[in-house]
Amino acid sequence: MVEAVTSTRERTERPAEFVEALAKGLTILESFDAAHGEMTLSEVARRAMLSPAAARRSLITLMEMGYVGQTNKRFHLRPRVMSLSSAFYFSARIDELLQPDLRQIVDLFGDASSVATLDGDDVVYVAHCSVQRARRATAVVGARYPAHATSLGRVLLAGLDDDALRHYLTRMTPVALTSNTVTDKKKLRALVAAARKDGYSATVDQLDYGITALAVPIRRGDGKTIAAINSSGYSGHVDVDQLIAERLAELRATASRISRTFARYPVMESMIGMS
Repeated sequence: MVEAVTSTRERTERPAEFVEALAKGLTILESFDAAHGEMTLSEVARRAMLSPAAARRSLITLMEMGYVGQTNKRFHLRPRVMSLSSAFYFSARIDELLQPDLRQIVDLFGDASSVATLDGDDVVYVAHCSVQRARRATAVVGARYPAHATSLGRVLLAGLDDDALRHYLTRMTPVALTSNTVTDKKKLRALVAAARKDGYSATVDQLDYGITALAVPIRRGDGKTIAAINSSGYSGHVDVDQLIAERLAELRATASRISRTFARYPVMESMIGMS
């Protein structure tokens, strides 16, 4: 469920200029996903954790602006919403600066490669390249997945300081996405510690059946993790030991190149990197 706008930050921490109405509208936009492509007013309100009256006011505003449509009392997103994500994509120069490195990984190994960052308890894909469209969870720019169930997420969690990691493990509730997903918090802590020590994380059928993935951190000059890059394949075609043996060195070299790219374009680092 989308996190309520009143719970993302304590009210006492919000600046005086915080616009509650804008926050509610953005939360409603984020409440739509693949499983909730169209919703009634009550469903929107429940997903966004708003009162029906507040949800209705925001929906009417979003409809007037062209971001939301309505058919037979059910609301849905309109194409104009894509302008929000495309503004980020092009202003961050992702296609120009990150796609060549991802295409090189895919050209070498096939399958797929992505760059992601950490947003709350999720990883968010900021760049993706793939030659494999079937048998896997959809990995596209903007896709969000629980950090605990991905190689990217575990590498990014390993980049947190001890207090931030402790806070994450305290507040989150791990969800089993497959029968193999690790949901025990002690085991998760150990896996994150291993990723911090080894400088990589590998997962098999954690996010979805058929996905074996390897991820490494993308660090800036002072060693702070700002993003992560992975290479993934179909579990029936590649095992985790093979993935590490064949792809780890190239992934690390690519991560270093991307790190140098970030150094040349600090605005890009600020837009994409972990806060």
